Amino acid sequence: MSRIVAPRWIWFAAGMLAAAVVVAAIYFPRLRSSLRDLRNTQETEEQARRAVIQAAIVTPTDVNVNARMFWASSRQPGALEGMDIKLPLSADPVQRSMQLIDALVSAVPSAAQRTLPSDTTLLAFYLLPDGTAIADFADTLAAGTPSGILSEQLTVESIVQTLAAGVPQIRRLKILLHGQEADTLAGHLDLTGFFAVNAAPARDKLSSPAATPAQRPN
Repeated sequence: MSRIVAPRWIWFAAGMLAAAVVVAAIYFPRLRSSLRDLRNTQETEEQARRAVIQAAIVTPTDVNVNARMFWASSRQPGALEGMDIKLPLSADPVQRSMQLIDALVSAVPSAAQRTLPSDTTLLAFYLLPDGTAIADFADTLAAGTPSGILSEQLTVESIVQTLAAGVPQIRRLKILLHGQEADTLAGHLDLTGFFAVNAAPARDKLSSPAATPAQRPN
């Protein structure tokens, strides 16, 4: 009975494949680690640039209080989770709102829980007598928010729910980008209307962002 001998090229290809598997097993973990380090470095640089632009907000009426912040949940993807942290907050609702939004960016517990880009800059904040708040962000908010209805909702709802928990004077929120009204945040979430703030409950545990768009202007 004759023995079938495989062509040499098959043995060569098998050897090359085995070598590739060994190389991948050695270097892929290192590559993932390098990419993670690169992302962390980029975020640190973005935060440093933001620190130059966005000065710390300090007022004479600041008092250390427990502030309820809403970041991405570490337990349930696609949901927000409330967390109490100590913050020096102003008695003035406008300054207090700016401090809370600043803390959403700068005091996030981990990169995985971030809802606003690390270089987010709040250019101005206004509060009208009827409870309408206007938050004017630099373009970095839109540029750094991943495009997609869920990620855009998480970004806006983290702002809405944090303001709802910390600034009872606010009834609804209008978001501008560099002083202009934008159709969407990053291609999906409608920014042409208002977001109800007084209707956003300060949930103790987990909350998924609302699927409804902003209210259209009257």
